[in-house]
Amino acid sequence: MTPFTPPTADQLLAIRVNAGIAELAESERFAHAEPDLVEAIVEGVGQFAAGEFAPLNRKGDLEGAKLENGVVRLPEGFEAAYQAYVEQGWNAIASPVAHGGQGLPFTLACNVLENLGAANMAFTLLPMLSVGAIEALEHHGSPAQQTMYLPKLVSGEWSGTMNLTEPAAGSDVGALRSTAEPIEDGEHAGKYRITGQKIYITWGEHDLASNIIHLVLARLPGAPEGSRGISLFVVPKYHVNADGSLGPKNDLRCVSLEHKLGINASPTCVISYGDNGECIGELVGAPNKGLAAMFTMMNNARINVGNQGVQIGERATQQALAYARDRIQSARAGSPDKTAVAIIEHPDVRRMILRMKALTEGARALLYYCAGQVDRGNLGDAEARARGEIVVPLIKAWGTDIGVEVAGLGIQIHGGMGFVEETGAAQHWRDSRIAPIYEGTNGIQAADLVTRKLGLEGGEAIFALFDTIAREASEEPALSALARDCFRVALWMQDEASLDDRLAGSVPFCTMAAVCVAGWQLMKQVEAVAAGAAPELAEIKPVTVRFFLDRIVPEAAGLEASATAGADLLYALPAEALVS
Repeated sequence: MTPFTPPTADQLLAIRVNAGIAELAESERFAHAEPDLVEAIVEGVGQFAAGEFAPLNRKGDLEGAKLENGVVRLPEGFEAAYQAYVEQGWNAIASPVAHGGQGLPFTLACNVLENLGAANMAFTLLPMLSVGAIEALEHHGSPAQQTMYLPKLVSGEWSGTMNLTEPAAGSDVGALRSTAEPIEDGEHAGKYRITGQKIYITWGEHDLASNIIHLVLARLPGAPEGSRGISLFVVPKYHVNADGSLGPKNDLRCVSLEHKLGINASPTCVISYGDNGECIGELVGAPNKGLAAMFTMMNNARINVGNQGVQIGERATQQALAYARDRIQSARAGSPDKTAVAIIEHPDVRRMILRMKALTEGARALLYYCAGQVDRGNLGDAEARARGEIVVPLIKAWGTDIGVEVAGLGIQIHGGMGFVEETGAAQHWRDSRIAPIYEGTNGIQAADLVTRKLGLEGGEAIFALFDTIAREASEEPALSALARDCFRVALWMQDEASLDDRLAGSVPFCTMAAVCVAGWQLMKQVEAVAAGAAPELAEIKPVTVRFFLDRIVPEAAGLEASATAGADLLYALPAEALVS
């Protein structure tokens, strides 16, 4: 497998131009995000990821996580790398200062995960889930819970998980059946006995952190049916004493590990709570309001999963470039010199390489634009908060689709050598395939876009976005036209389409919108480079962006017919006829 080289210059460009880090640093809250510190973080975590996480990527894929006597073991080297991650403070970048964090913008935390995930996507799921747990407890935990759990979650000494899915529930979280019985007396009075089983719990059991803090959805006695009756509980693997030391193990266990297509070093656990009736948890937030609290964690996670598309796209592109440069095969078509050349000289390989780079850079621009809007929303900017909410399903859905496409192109460039495991190219595709499923499938993200997000501010939030792009892209006819197409589709969905019609067109519309916003942000990058920013990218950036605007944007425009086709044809046949 090709070594990982951090794409520092492109990341810094996206952080400066698309996230607007200098503007964020003008606020009192983010005043420490000065240019020297930003560069030090991006360069430092890139070097750390390349040196510590990347060498374990192939080893983790081949050896995987193993369940032994109820304990999950990782391959040699993972524990040392994780401890180095904790000791260097990378987990604390954007966490609250009051609990040991550095209080820097979310944008920089995204960069930490981008570098770590490009180096080793499976391993990076561990800190990614912890970041979400921190977010949930910061916003919904009691002061006592924050004091108890946040400092060691922030440092990374403890890790966190999210427990939603159950065997019979799937994406329908409201169908879960785990229960929480109030404890009225004894040492755990005021807490709850948790009983149930959760599946697909990422890093739900491992030996890298000294404690694991599970955030678990369950039902209180007499709770309403459906999602209105779900509460959130914090359930530590080990009980935590009043002085912060660890007590005995809680009544929970890892029953098994899922056998997966990829991310083999990430233990995906089935966890059983309360086999002996003594699994103790604490209520987080108000009773029956657990889903709202969990959505705080999920919104953060959706952005970070979209980031995984960027991560795997970058890694697969680097792998494909190295192979295309070194693989000698056939003379260049039409050349009088019949000497075999590196395959990167052949037109279709060039097309694939440029597509991989353009898609990955477009997804990166979209990621950091989203992160910048989140940071502005956290500073109290209501318009940016709404804009960020619109962009979240775009980066999660399109970003992860891009990861799969780019990893697939990487295999294609390798030819037969990509389909066998020895080169490592296949691992990137296998690892990429989970991201469109994580944190609500991409169909769920698209449904969110055409229901909740379409209605923000009576529709004005999304219309203002497309109107802005159409105006600012006036010198890029294809992009400006795509923005107008998106405006027209959104208006049709709001004013004319039935709910079924909107949902039937949601995925193509989501792709249209994501490409539109990504193209807009890439356009801003080219303008910045032309003005002297990132001189090391002055030669390549205009070409990759031109490819995006001239080839990928028109593809997205072609999706309008599908986005507005309605649902009638989907139901022209009864289900029985489809499956007969």
